Amino acid sequence: MRTPFVVGNWKLHKTIAEALALVTELKNQLGAVKGVAVGVAPVFTAIHAVAKRLEGSAIAVCGQDCHWETKGAWTGEVSAGLLGDAGAGWVIVGHSERRQFFGDTSECVGEQARAVLAAGLVAIVCVGESLTERDAGRTLAVIDDQLAG
Repeated sequence: MRTPFVVGNWKLHKTIAEALALVTELKNQLGAVKGVAVGVAPVFTAIHAVAKRLEGSAIAVCGQDCHWETKGAWTGEVSAGLLGDAGAGWVIVGHSERRQFFGDTSECVGEQARAVLAAGLVAIVCVGESLTERDAGRTLAVIDDQLAG
């Protein structure tokens, strides 16, 4: 049987101090939760501090995105390995915002997912249709195309 999971993606919110305050509260409140995996996806700058604060807890630390290469001249990007080094155990790839606003393609998301797995981390691969695609009855075709990548 699969274990359900819930991850809070903080997007572009929370300073390091705010992030630490939130995960301290989460750690206190969720310590007894069983049967579900719980994770948080803070901004990149807070990952290391959040991971340190959550040591010994069951709450996973997630990266919000990553690059498919392990290193290189990719200004502003972060690799799955670097996320793992900072304390993340999971990485979200293929988020609808990344697809819509940054042009992430299904092929790119596939490369990212493979990079996450190669780094020994868990990949959370987001798939889904837009409202327009849903209204046009294209949900399954869109998801099939995304998974093919």
